[in-house]
Amino acid sequence: MKSRSQDQSLSDSRELDRSYDPLTGSIADEEELSTVRYRPKSLDRLVQQTKFNKMELQVLYRGFKNECPSGAVDEDTFKSIYSQFFPQGDSSMYAHFLFDAFDIHNNGLVSFEDLVLSLSIILRGSITDKLNWVFNLYDLNKDGCITREEMTDIMHSIYSMMGKHTYPSLKDAAKDAPKEHVDSFFQKMDKNKDGVVTIDEFLETCQKDENILQSMHMFDNVI
Repeated sequence: MKSRSQDQSLSDSRELDRSYDPLTGSIADEEELSTVRYRPKSLDRLVQQTKFNKMELQVLYRGFKNECPSGAVDEDTFKSIYSQFFPQGDSSMYAHFLFDAFDIHNNGLVSFEDLVLSLSIILRGSITDKLNWVFNLYDLNKDGCITREEMTDIMHSIYSMMGKHTYPSLKDAAKDAPKEHVDSFFQKMDKNKDGVVTIDEFLETCQKDENILQSMHMFDNVI
């Protein structure tokens, strides 16, 4: 019977030669090793860094690995996967913005850790954590404030993604809807009327709006 130290030594050596997958506990075959570019951190470490338990992380990882056997997803692949959820519209622009928000290290790739760190905030984080994440998504150039141009791009991407469900026709009312949403957003959020929305303005307004707070709770514990 092997000792615990022997088991650990075997596990460590497998991780070093890249044949051992710490999240599934399995040894990769030669074909898989030829495609894997990035392996995740240990399961215990991800449990500490997120609000997911081991079983939830393993379920998420199996799905991620099935779609992204290389261990990381680039923007084109991300867009392709995301488009499956919105076949009625064009989700490419919104997926681009979402990818940028998930791409924590700004290296053009989203690893499993990047994904679950964001999902942990979106699904299990506090209201403030969730709102900070959403603000970062809307702040397209990451300069600490949301401009009308940025919010307009976001709204157009959402309307394009929803397709026919959002645009029942090409009447003027439908075409003006994104602008109306932007006007409403700034009227509500831009407290000092300087043309931009800061994180403080965003948090203050959202935390007082019951509808926004309810939407933030919508995905709690969905996994």
